Amino acid sequence: MAVTSAKFTRAGTKPRMRPAGKGRRIIKSDLDGVLLGVVIALLVIGILMMFSASYPAAIEDGRSGTYYATRQLAFAAAGLVVMGVLSIVPYQLFSKLWVSGTAFGVSLLTLILVLIPGIGSDQGTFARRWIAVGGMTFQPSELMKISIVLFFSMLIIRNEHRMKTFWYGIVPYMLMLGLIAGLMMKEPHLSGTLIIGVLALTLIFVGGARPTHFAILIAVGAVGLTCVVLYLMHSKGIGYFQNRILSWLDPFNEKYMQDETWQTCQSLIAIGSGGMFGLGLGASRQKYQYLPEAQNDFVFAILCEEFGFVGAVTVILLFCLLIFRGFYIAAKAKDKFGMLVAVGFTMHIGLQALLNIAVVSNAIPNTGISLPFFSYGGTALMMQLAEMGVLLNISRQAKLE
Repeated sequence: MAVTSAKFTRAGTKPRMRPAGKGRRIIKSDLDGVLLGVVIALLVIGILMMFSASYPAAIEDGRSGTYYATRQLAFAAAGLVVMGVLSIVPYQLFSKLWVSGTAFGVSLLTLILVLIPGIGSDQGTFARRWIAVGGMTFQPSELMKISIVLFFSMLIIRNEHRMKTFWYGIVPYMLMLGLIAGLMMKEPHLSGTLIIGVLALTLIFVGGARPTHFAILIAVGAVGLTCVVLYLMHSKGIGYFQNRILSWLDPFNEKYMQDETWQTCQSLIAIGSGGMFGLGLGASRQKYQYLPEAQNDFVFAILCEEFGFVGAVTVILLFCLLIFRGFYIAAKAKDKFGMLVAVGFTMHIGLQALLNIAVVSNAIPNTGISLPFFSYGGTALMMQLAEMGVLLNISRQAKLE
């Protein structure tokens, strides 16, 4: 017989009975299993591909063949802990001004610090995008991708009744976005600027801005982008942009293949070599110093080579399922703040995956953008898992069917 406890109230009333040991729960414990399963599947496949793709690069760098993979595995483990914690802590905490405002302020400060010689690092590239701390490096832009979603969502909620006005629904966000874009283009980091810009515009539109006001914002953004292109054309010359476009359209042209499009050509060769079912795990040939950054921006090409068309489609479908589930959680969110955050984080993962796969397959020019859960980079991986933790937390409180 079940043990029960009784709570007596006023005289003459019937005591309330409840099973002993059962109390109130702060939040529901039934998080979205579909989203969790997709994230774990992508993470596992990503770690496997890191072990395969990074081995030759690690040997070439004079390190153990498993150097990059074990570091990525350690960051994945730490990221899973962060994801687990954030899936339990109520996401409404991030709607507090001091939380999201502090995150945004720190992100903005690091974007400034990365431009200072001696603090910012170029990691052997032409761009200063990293900050080194205690032997480890991180990209401030990765932190900004999260903080801008939280900060803009918080501001939209606080000004919800004024989002239809131009001065509250457009101007503040336009000024902040302009400042961020200016700092990031000084690195320069075009792909990161594009992603943050799309995230911000999406939140403003979903947050309730008037379509006419939003059209003005788009027009201002287009003018700003044109100014950036004109500035780059003036500083690097028109010939630079002509070469970028022509080499993208004809990557196997002998004029470009040995320089501008070497990486793209090797990526396309890797994709084509995979055929229907691939060469098998670890059997890639292009990763042996033919394809630069095989463990980073072009890891998807190695996946295509080793697992073929079937493996590539499987990963793409997993990303599609993650995007679908993320938007579904946003539609069922308990409140508007949860909806905005879910839309922002889902857009981030989906857009970055789309751009990376497009670059690897030469659908768009090479912009240097990583593939979520796959590309080497501890900061990015932990941030992405943190986003998924918040999304899982939103799903706990949502009315999912």
